[in-house]
Amino acid sequence: MASKSKPSASAADDRRGLLSAVQSSGSGKVKVAVTDIDGVLRGKYLHKDKFMSAVDGGFGFCNVVFGWDMTDSVYDNAHVIGWQHGFPDVMVQLDLATGRNVPWDNDVAFFLGDFINTDGSPFPLCPRQLLKTVIARAAKLGMQPMCGLEFEWFNFAETPHSWAAKKGVDPTPLTPGMFGYSLLRTNANREYFNALMDELLLFRVPIEGLHTETGPGVYEAAIQFSDALECADRGVLFKSSAKEIGAAFGIIPSFMAKWSSQYPGCSGHVHQSMTDGKKNLFFDEGSKKSARAGMSKVFESFLAGQIAALMEFAPMFWPTVNSYKRLVDGFWAPVKPTWAIDNRTASFRVIPGSSKSTRLETRCPGADINPYLAVAALLAAGLHGIEKNLKLTALPITGTNQGSENTPRAPRSLKETTDIFRRSELARDWFGDTFVDHFAATRDWEWRQWQDAVTDWELKRYFEVI
Repeated sequence: MASKSKPSASAADDRRGLLSAVQSSGSGKVKVAVTDIDGVLRGKYLHKDKFMSAVDGGFGFCNVVFGWDMTDSVYDNAHVIGWQHGFPDVMVQLDLATGRNVPWDNDVAFFLGDFINTDGSPFPLCPRQLLKTVIARAAKLGMQPMCGLEFEWFNFAETPHSWAAKKGVDPTPLTPGMFGYSLLRTNANREYFNALMDELLLFRVPIEGLHTETGPGVYEAAIQFSDALECADRGVLFKSSAKEIGAAFGIIPSFMAKWSSQYPGCSGHVHQSMTDGKKNLFFDEGSKKSARAGMSKVFESFLAGQIAALMEFAPMFWPTVNSYKRLVDGFWAPVKPTWAIDNRTASFRVIPGSSKSTRLETRCPGADINPYLAVAALLAAGLHGIEKNLKLTALPITGTNQGSENTPRAPRSLKETTDIFRRSELARDWFGDTFVDHFAATRDWEWRQWQDAVTDWELKRYFEVI
């Protein structure tokens, strides 16, 4: 929850200026949004007078956004939220620091919000609030996490109507062939490509690098690093914005972890470091020439924590049944909790560099993450290592996973990782019983929907022969 202490003069001035800009804008409305448990942006437009009254008092938002899945089907196994409670409103407190204008929507003002309880405390199911609690725990250690997200995603020459007409089968990739880092393929859709770079920059979601990846119509974007909360905000806004911008060009971007068994999956890599406000706590000049390549003891403990807790938090960065289709040997996605120095086959890639650039890239999450939950999980795992002063005893792998022969691979199903997550005392310590129980229930629901589905694969395999 935001501090209730008196704001500084500059913060008060910024607030007055921001609200004045909303009042004096040519638009009579403001766009506000929150995320559901899957990271899907949910929101509405408010009349600017309603917005002004909500700035201090908040506004009600139906809690069904935590009681249904991404297709708006209501969970039948949730206890905190459900039909039995009548789906009342939960208060949303707007975060004025998230204010920005939407260039492709007539520059309408836009704000993100946090769900809060009636007493002003954080609502336990709110993904953004969950990340804020992890950041606050880091602050008690005198640390501020800095993060950056990278997304890979496929783009298709489809509209919602054309896709519905195809009944969810055989989407048309934006471009054919395997053309990683291709300026030729970039040029083929330069208006869309430029719109992503230029309009997202105006939307305060700066893309550091954008290029084609290996696969038909697949792009990769690296979003400029920032503090952890801003990083996750940018991640959520990037995914939603890419879809809105793409629609103007007759393009559907998909952030599924794996849309086709023929091609590599889509990642959601998370870069992380820690600062005390003055220096990068992951860098140690003294170890720069050693086998640890500049890693500090804090960095080593952070990495040891992620290695130790990876599987306990797995549903928070492998959240769908499709996530596990990406975890295939030989398809780039790492499948074991291994680490290495500047080696992209490991789950944890230590990137050595200067005092400014030394960092950890966690490569196992997919593009289907809820950025708030994935960043919260990875930071919590790393901070657990720092709190417990864990030692980095695992050896780095070399080459193509050489040295990982005796390391167990990741489970291949959401059901397995959800069972581990539900039993995890570490998850309950960091995220609370209410969140753990509810999130586990939502993943059980997701798994059951898959179990009940009859797929095209089954029809092709069994329909005629059996």
